[in-house]
Amino acid sequence: MQTHFSPQQLTDPRVAEAEKILRKCVHCGFCTATCPTYVTLGNELDSPRGRIYLIKDMLENGRAADKEVVTHIDRCLSCLACTTTCPSGVDYMHLIDHARVHVEETYQRPPMDRLTRLLLAAILPYPKRFRAALKLANLARPLAGLLDRSPKLKPFAAMLRLAPEKAHEPTPFTRPCTHVTLDAPRGRVVMLTGCAQPVLDPGINTAAIRLLTRFGIEVSLPEGEGCCGALTHHMGKEEAALASARRNVDVWAAEIDSGDLDAILITTSGCGTVIKDYGHMLRNDPAYAEKAARVSAHAKDVTEYLATLDLPEGQPLGLTVAYHSACSLQHGQKVTVQPKALLRKAGFSVRDPAEGHLCCGSAGTYNMLQSEISEKLKTRKVKNIEATKADLVAAGNIGCITQIGSGTALPVIHTVELLDWAYGGDTPEKLEKLLAARTKVKG
Repeated sequence: MQTHFSPQQLTDPRVAEAEKILRKCVHCGFCTATCPTYVTLGNELDSPRGRIYLIKDMLENGRAADKEVVTHIDRCLSCLACTTTCPSGVDYMHLIDHARVHVEETYQRPPMDRLTRLLLAAILPYPKRFRAALKLANLARPLAGLLDRSPKLKPFAAMLRLAPEKAHEPTPFTRPCTHVTLDAPRGRVVMLTGCAQPVLDPGINTAAIRLLTRFGIEVSLPEGEGCCGALTHHMGKEEAALASARRNVDVWAAEIDSGDLDAILITTSGCGTVIKDYGHMLRNDPAYAEKAARVSAHAKDVTEYLATLDLPEGQPLGLTVAYHSACSLQHGQKVTVQPKALLRKAGFSVRDPAEGHLCCGSAGTYNMLQSEISEKLKTRKVKNIEATKADLVAAGNIGCITQIGSGTALPVIHTVELLDWAYGGDTPEKLEKLLAARTKVKG
C-alpha cells in the first residue's frame, strides 16, 4: 500500500511504525473471509482491510478520529484471525493498537460511552472492586430487560447478564510464596494470578499449581504483580496499560535475575498475548525496554509449558471434549496443537468445532461494549460447538469460558482444570455435575 506521510510525521515513532505496517498491505482481501465482524455484518469497513484504509486516511492527514472511524475501530475484536490469514505479514495487531490510542487521545466520546469505559477500566483490573461489582450485579440482574430499551444503557444490561451468580472469594495465597514439589524439582516458574479470573473462577490457578507441583515444578507467586494491562490496553488507555506492564516487569525481571526461572506462566490466554508483547509495548522506554523484552521471552501459556514436560499417557476417560481455541491463543500466540495434544494424552477424546478460527465474541470488554455483535458471534460459536455432540467444552481463556458458558448447557471448563483432574487432582465443580448426571442415567 502506498503511503504519503511527511518526514515530520515520521519522526513520531508510533507513526513511523504504523507507516511500515500499512506499506505491507497489498489489498488482497484474504482477511475478510476470516474476520468475524465482516462475516457477521458484511460491511467492508468492518473488515481488517476496510479499517486499514480508515486508519491510513486518519493518520496520513493528521486528523482527529471522527464518529465513523471510531464506530468501525470499536467493532474490531482484536481477535487477530486476519494476521493468521494474511499472506503479506501485515502486523494488524500493532496497527489497531495504535489506532485505539489515537482515538482515545483525539476523540470525545458521548458522555455515557465515556462513563461505561471509565467504569470498566476502574473495576475489572481490581479483584476487590470487581467482586463487589458482581455482588451488586446479581441484585440488579432483574433490571437487564429495562436497560436494554436504551441503546446507551445496553452495555450495562450485558454486564448484568454476563455476571455469574456467585462472586468467588479469593484463594488465600500469601505472598511471596513458593509451592514446592514432593520430589526434587524439575524446574521453577512464576505464575500470573491475574485480576478478573480469580474472581470468576479461582479454581483455575489452584488446579494449575496442583498439576505443576505434582510433576515436579515449583511455582512461585511473587509479591507486587497485578493486572497485566490487557483490558485498558485494548481500550486505548495507553498510560494505564503501560503502568501495569512496568509494575509486572519489575517483579518478574527480578525473578528472572535469580537465574533459575524456566518461565512466566499465564493461565488466561488474553493476558498471555499482551505479556508476550511487553517488549514491544515498552521498546521506547530506555528504563524498561531490555527488562520487558526478557519478560516477554519468558512468558508462556500454561499449556505451552506443560507440553514440554512429557506428561504420562492417561487412561481413556470416556469423555468427549469440544476444544475451543481462544483467539488470543491460536492467533495471538500461535499455540494451537499443544492444548489438544495434552487433553488427548490425558485420556480425553477431542473434537474440533467447525469455524474454529472465528471469535466467540468475548474479546475482553467487547461482549459488554458491543453486545449485539457479540451475541451473534456467541450464538454461532455455541451452535458449532454443540454440533460436535461433545460432553463438555475445554478452553484456555476465562473470557471465552464465561461467554460460551452463558449460551450453552454444556460445562465449559479450563483446559488445565481438566488435565489436573485427569492426573489425580480435584474434580472441577462443573465436571462434578456432569459426572453425577451420567451416573444417574446409568443407574
